[in-house]
Formats: sequence, structure tokens, C-alpha cells
Amino acid sequence: MALVVHKYGGSSVADANKIQRVARRIVEVSKLGTGVVAVVSAMGDSTDELIELAHSVSNSPNPREMDLLLSTGELVSCTLLTMALANLGQEAVSLTGSQAGIHTDTSHGRALIHRVDTSRMQKELEKGRVVVVAGFQGITEDNDITTLGRGGSDTTAVALAAALGADRCEIYTDVDGIYTSDPRIVPEARKLTEIDYDEMLELANYGAKMHPRSIELGGVYNVPIYVSSSFNDTPGTLIHCIPGNANEGEMENRIKATGIACTNNVAKITVRGVPDRPGVAAALFEPLAQSGISVDTIVQNTSEDRTTDISFTVSGTDLPAALSKVEELSTEMGTCELSSEANLAAVSVVGSGMQHTPGYASRMFRVLADGNVNIDMITTSEIRISCIIREEQAQEAVKLLHRGFQLDEPNP
Repeated sequence: MALVVHKYGGSSVADANKIQRVARRIVEVSKLGTGVVAVVSAMGDSTDELIELAHSVSNSPNPREMDLLLSTGELVSCTLLTMALANLGQEAVSLTGSQAGIHTDTSHGRALIHRVDTSRMQKELEKGRVVVVAGFQGITEDNDITTLGRGGSDTTAVALAAALGADRCEIYTDVDGIYTSDPRIVPEARKLTEIDYDEMLELANYGAKMHPRSIELGGVYNVPIYVSSSFNDTPGTLIHCIPGNANEGEMENRIKATGIACTNNVAKITVRGVPDRPGVAAALFEPLAQSGISVDTIVQNTSEDRTTDISFTVSGTDLPAALSKVEELSTEMGTCELSSEANLAAVSVVGSGMQHTPGYASRMFRVLADGNVNIDMITTSEIRISCIIREEQAQEAVKLLHRGFQLDEPNP
């Protein structure tokens, strides 16, 4: 029997009418003889509302209790969708993350999936039932509820597809696919019919609306991921392993940039006068990692007096905690100066065709310079170039780069 995993985001299950629409979509697939596992997010903005409620009763909510609280949002949409399916005559069963066999580590608020025990889901599928799973959550070996981080239902869906050996994972949301840039910023942005895992991972890390961990899982387990709208039947975008396009004209004659991504709410911390000796960078960044603070761009400059300046970026949300931790560490290292800057953004040009092709960095810098956009920091990977700029210039920079790399033109 064919098997697909569907994932429906918060906007797709925001009210009773939308839940009923989702139920009808699932029934249509099930009638074709295809098994369906549906992963759902919390309804609309209910997760934000629960977070606000928690902070109204506590200045610093306990992470374990926060996970237990936030997991209830998905349970509401999960059970309601199951009821809607039953109302249409479709047998279905709702499962929490733990009932679905999703086992995680103990990192509350950002748990990693260790394994998935599929036995309960397989039994239900064999009975002809649709299995509706609460996304975003799992359970530790000590039976504590954990959550996977914002956007974690994407990761739940791909993990279940991988564990069950599903034919593909279908992500249904309020957009009808992956675009060359955010169409709300760039109206000329084109929808991509397909994109490689690596390119999508870079776009997701730098602003595209998908959980990066879900793309990583898809790539590792070769799970095709189809992204489309739950509100219409417009064809979406397939994320998968794309072989060489030898039949599409000359191999080297293709657009090498795939998309422009943008991440707002970026902050920079600079530590000046750090002693230039082995182990200093580890002493600085290991405690940040242990505190759950992700560091992105890092720039280090060594001077002749055997000291170095280290600048790095974090999420603006993590800035207060990161500053507090770095202040402790800088005192221990004898560093004399610490500064920070908020309200920054990262704009990125992404494309696997950029690999081993000269000129893309210089073109990006020229486009931004001609648009009077100042670059604060630069970071690159094999298929990405990112620049840290002022957040107030981010939207204009995205538009400039989209035009500068001719992404508003159809593929040759």
C-alpha cells in the first residue's frame, strides 16, 4: 500500500472550517487506497498565546513545564481533525507525540529526535485508519514531554515519513511552494517546481519558511518533500535529490543562483583584546553552545600585539543571554572591551550552481554597493554567500539581489 505523510501548519487548521477542509483533502487521498499519516500544528496563533499566558504568571517559566504547556496546542488540532474525519465516515485515530513513538533527548524547547517506534502507527494503518499525530513534540526516556522548537512539526512529519518508509512527505501551508524569494517582498519572485535538499537547507537556514532540521532529515533519509498550499490545488515545489540536468541544454549554461533568502532580528557581539592563544575560541563558544545559544557568522582578526578581536552573530532573541554569558567569559579571559549591535539582518544568495564558479561574490557586493547598502560581515558556504546588513535595508537588498541575479527571469 502506498503511504504518504501530510503536515498541516497552524494557518491550515486555524478554525473549524479549515479543519473540515483538511479532513476532506485527506479523505480524497485515502479513497485512492493510499495510507495517510497526518501531522498537525497548533491552531493559528495558539502557541504564541500559550507563551504569552505562561509569561503572565511567571517571569521565567520552567522549561519542562513550558514544553508540557505548549504541547497541548497540537493536541487540540489533532483531536479536532480526527473528529472531522470521523464525521466524513473516515476511520481515524489521534496520537500524541509519545503515543506515535517519537523519542527525544532531554533538551526542553529544542529537543532532538533519537528514534521513532512506528509499531502503534503501523497497527492503526493496517486497520485502514488515518493516523493523526500531534506535531512538534516527543517524549524522553523518563517520560517527560519535550518540544522540538518553533516549526518543529515539519521535522515531526519528515521523521515519521523516514521511519515509516513513506513514499513522500507533503507539507501543506499558506503558501503554494518555494519561491526564488519571499513574494511579499519581491512580487516578481518565481515559484520553483523543484529544488535540491542542499539548496533548500541553505534557504531554510536563512529565512525560508521551513524548519531546517526537516530538510536535513529529508536529505539524509532521501524523503521527497512536497510543499504546497492547503487552500487550493495549485502545483507546489518538490524538494528532492536532483541529478545533473544533462538534457536541459548545455550543462554549464544555466542560472546558478536559485534564490535570495533573508533573516531579520540578527544581533552582533564583538569581543576585543582576546588573548591570541590556542583554546580561546573554544573557551568562548563552548559555553554559549551549552547554554543553547546558536552562533552563526564568526569573524576573527588578529593584531600584531598578540590579541584578537572576535565578532559573531546570534539571534536577536538570544542577545541578552549571550551578552550575559560573554561578559562572564571575557572577565575570565582578561578581555577589556565588549560591544553589541542589534537590528541587523542576513541576506543570502543561494545556489548549488555557484560552486566553483567565480564572480558571484563580487556581483553580490557590487549590487549591494550600487544600492548604497553597507556590508557589516560576510560568511559563505559552497552554495551560499551571506552578508550582514542593517535590518532597515533588508527588504531593499533582497529586491536588488533578486534583480541583480536575474531571478525574476524564466529559466533558460
